[in-house]
Amino acid sequence: MSPPHLRSYQDRIQNHSNPATRALLHVMVKKKTNLSVSVDVTRKKDFLAIIDAVGPYICLIKAYHFLFRHQVSAYEPDDKTHIDILEDYDPSVIVELQALSQKHEFLIFEDRKFADIGNTVALQYSSGIYKIASWAHITNAHAVPGPSIITGLASVGLPLERGLILLAEMSSKGSLATGAYTEDAVRMARARRDFVIGFIAQHRMEGIGARDTDSLGDEDFLILSPGVGLDSKGDAMGQQYRTPAEVVTECGCDVIIVGRGIFGTGRDIDVENVQRQAQRYQAAGWEAYEKRLAI
Repeated sequence: MSPPHLRSYQDRIQNHSNPATRALLHVMVKKKTNLSVSVDVTRKKDFLAIIDAVGPYICLIKAYHFLFRHQVSAYEPDDKTHIDILEDYDPSVIVELQALSQKHEFLIFEDRKFADIGNTVALQYSSGIYKIASWAHITNAHAVPGPSIITGLASVGLPLERGLILLAEMSSKGSLATGAYTEDAVRMARARRDFVIGFIAQHRMEGIGARDTDSLGDEDFLILSPGVGLDSKGDAMGQQYRTPAEVVTECGCDVIIVGRGIFGTGRDIDVENVQRQAQRYQAAGWEAYEKRLAI
């Protein structure tokens, strides 16, 4: 059997039992897109305008709830505000995000990067102000706490048909997510394929860290890759960019994650330009995927 990344997204649906994975692959096939847009902006108006503009061209929106500033009264403790920076957050943001998800047929990926013990992350995922599990189809986590983080998140997410992405590699210069860390992250995922659907990574992960007793015949993890750009190779903060061809065709990744390359600074949005850039990245990502299948 050929490696999973050399098979079509349509054919790979049968490899997955997790509903979030199957839904994402269905959307990718239907819309002919492997583009995810990372909307890291600080104003509700810009956040929703970008999502509405790129919606027709994407399979996944990557949101980050820490960018949402909860409006608190003067009597509420300050520790409720240090985690987020969206200047005008209110609960309607999530309602409108869900409406856009249905309107444009994309899934929501909350870039939460959980990194605590199982009981704590279960509460963070299910409760509090944001109740992430109630609206995000997919979320992610660091592997640092060990397998208990998956157990905790799965106790909340599985009944809601959610999926989890583990951070196996990162696109920033000098990242420590390499070697033994990456191998251990993949081993953790391999043990919980009912809930862990893939990785944030720069390359394919099948077979990484495998032991002699592991069964790898049907292993198929989705690889979501950030740090994708058509016009820049990096920024002043250590981000490194690769082209869709490098990411999808050469390295076998499944979803390209693009942010500033589509919407720039995120202020005073030029909707027409955002749409043009989204179309440009959608076309480049899909062309890279089709070239991969032809190899």
